Amino acid sequence: MTDFLLSAQDLSVRFGGLLAVNQVSFDVKKGEVFTLIGPNGAGKTTVFNLISRIYTPTAGSIDFLGPKGMVKLTEQAPQDVAALGIARTFQNIELFEHASVLHNLLIGRHTHRKTSLWQDMFFTAATREEELRSREKAEEVIDFLNLQHYRDTFVAGLPYGVRKVVEVARALCTEPSLLLLDEPSSGLNVEETDDMAFWIQDIQHELGITVLMVEHDMSLVSKVSDRVLAMNQGEVLAMGTPREVQSDAGVIEAYLGTLDDVSSLRRESATGVGV
Repeated sequence: MTDFLLSAQDLSVRFGGLLAVNQVSFDVKKGEVFTLIGPNGAGKTTVFNLISRIYTPTAGSIDFLGPKGMVKLTEQAPQDVAALGIARTFQNIELFEHASVLHNLLIGRHTHRKTSLWQDMFFTAATREEELRSREKAEEVIDFLNLQHYRDTFVAGLPYGVRKVVEVARALCTEPSLLLLDEPSSGLNVEETDDMAFWIQDIQHELGITVLMVEHDMSLVSKVSDRVLAMNQGEVLAMGTPREVQSDAGVIEAYLGTLDDVSSLRRESATGVGV
């Protein structure tokens, strides 16, 4: 029995003449926090879009161990991904601003609806039972993420940091086995980023959900990640623990340039030349 929840093999994506991802392979183990890092344009979000089926790879495949066994994600329709047990947040928050927090979370329950259109129209006993189950799950997530104070507030009136948490909450309402977090600390201050680290650790340890994350904030990466994959220009640079990846010479060069580049920048900063 494999201990991998998701396995990507030789993923490549070409947009016209641009090779955005080039033969990227990695496995995500059950129960871990696996993070993709790299400079802007490295191909991280493109990999996320392949997993959530927004994009189709030019080459390669993705296997996912869902509730019904191993499936080829690359053969699934985009609208079926959530039902397989994969949920996602976005770097730019995608919530219904003129709906309450509770109603946004209830939208995340759509993959678990078993009633028909006619049953919903006439609000039958089965529909009422389904609605109660959905509300119970939404309330559990609200309690888990300490969102009780905001449950009936419209999203449009919430601070940015709270909105980020609400988007995570909506994803949790789908009851995923794999949670994709696209730059969860983007736009957050230091205190809010620390809170996000706390939530990610609780999602991993208390809910047993595997997390695949794209992130730029290396302090957050170091706090929550079990393993890290560094990318640059669509290719894999290094993979290992956060400490191993951050000390890799290729990763340092991708972020800072060569040692000569760094020395030159320091000289320019000291003299004021080029600033």
